[in-house]
Amino acid sequence: MKAAIITHAGQKPHYGDFPDSLPAENQLLVHVKAAAISQLVKARAAGTHYSAAAPYPMVPGIDGTGYLDNGDPVYFLTFGTASGSMAERVVVNARCVIPLPASLDPVVAAALANPGMSSWAALTRRAELRKGETVLINGATGTSGRLAIRIARSLGAGKIIATGRNPEILQQLLNEGADSVITLDALAAELPALMADGIDVVLDYLWGESALAIMEAAVRGGDHVVRFVQIGSLSAQEIPLHSHLLRASGLTLMGSGLGSVSNADLIGSLAELLQAAGQHAFSVPFKPRPLSEVDTAWDEDDSRCRTVFTL
Repeated sequence: MKAAIITHAGQKPHYGDFPDSLPAENQLLVHVKAAAISQLVKARAAGTHYSAAAPYPMVPGIDGTGYLDNGDPVYFLTFGTASGSMAERVVVNARCVIPLPASLDPVVAAALANPGMSSWAALTRRAELRKGETVLINGATGTSGRLAIRIARSLGAGKIIATGRNPEILQQLLNEGADSVITLDALAAELPALMADGIDVVLDYLWGESALAIMEAAVRGGDHVVRFVQIGSLSAQEIPLHSHLLRASGLTLMGSGLGSVSNADLIGSLAELLQAAGQHAFSVPFKPRPLSEVDTAWDEDDSRCRTVFTL
């Protein structure tokens, strides 16, 4: 079968022939329609992500959409499989296959599943958001953060605060569901008053100085419980976290991702997300590219507009 193939760690994929696998017990064969690039896919392909374990040569891709032999449209994850999703066909565990609602285009589903899952799992499985609560999304100007605004609202958030570096995009977010916006440069000055009003959940896509500023504001906000969910590290991998930030406040610090959310909960989150996407018309900016163009499209991928390979 045709597939994107990575021969060694650090190499980008090329388009070529890769051996087919036959489904065993409790496995299903999926005829792939679409599979998207993400930062997670790139890091796992390069062998630099903590969850990377696949031997080389390998087919990249952690998820996608396609059709079963009977024609049913599905979304799938490649957990524990020999091949990634960027191939004509893939054999996957039956428990990692989710039916797609008829109202959701499979290519759109492939584009939004990964960025949508990041906030859906964080809000429902980790923070356990309750209706009417206030959510702060740190790094809301990226694809995942913008989608998180709509997801938080659909899950019942009462107030949504968005932060980011780009003032122009932040103003756009006011028309996409955010109630207020703050530039990263203004966090230290504006957060204390907002914490006094009550912020219940923080979704952090950045880490770095902005995350530290939010946690320090939580300390100054007293004993109000702030559930801080760490999702991404676009600004930095490490921060100087003083012990008093956890001892002297109601701050609850947790992560959301592969490992902190069980596979079963990830699959459950994705099933709920895809059903909600069909009802609420969730979407993200994306550009479809034929899988045969993977050699050039891999480097041209822009995080502001997802690349979705189609077959």
